[in-house]
Amino acid sequence: MEKLKFPEYKFNVKRNTKGTQIFDIVRKKFVQLTPEEWVRQHAICFLHFERDFPLTLMKVEKEVEVNLLRKRFDLLCYNNLGKPVLLCEFKRSTVAINEATFNQVARYNLSIQAPLVYVTNGIKHFIAEVNFSTKSHSFLSEIPKYGK
Repeated sequence: MEKLKFPEYKFNVKRNTKGTQIFDIVRKKFVQLTPEEWVRQHAICFLHFERDFPLTLMKVEKEVEVNLLRKRFDLLCYNNLGKPVLLCEFKRSTVAINEATFNQVARYNLSIQAPLVYVTNGIKHFIAEVNFSTKSHSFLSEIPKYGK
């Protein structure tokens, strides 16, 4: 898999009749290793090891209702009270992050209401702080540490 713009992490990867799989430390099971999953696993490690987000307060690929449609978010991090704090959207490294990507995560966030949104393809990283009262956002230079 391609080198991404994250610190180096050691992953548990195996090959079997199902193809190549990587161990997801949030779901605690092996999952199919796709280019998007490669980005997700790096981001999970980054959030946990570098930004102190607890693994127990992360949810991967859960359904959310958006305009009466069932959609799945890539990763959602919660605080100790169970409130969403960080909504993440991952794309494979060859997919450009553009307005459509932000529109997708913004639609999900209408029902989730996370104050932080993180979008990455593993090469480019964007973090935005959402102001729901003014319906605006501002980009941050980095993801704040958990609890800050």
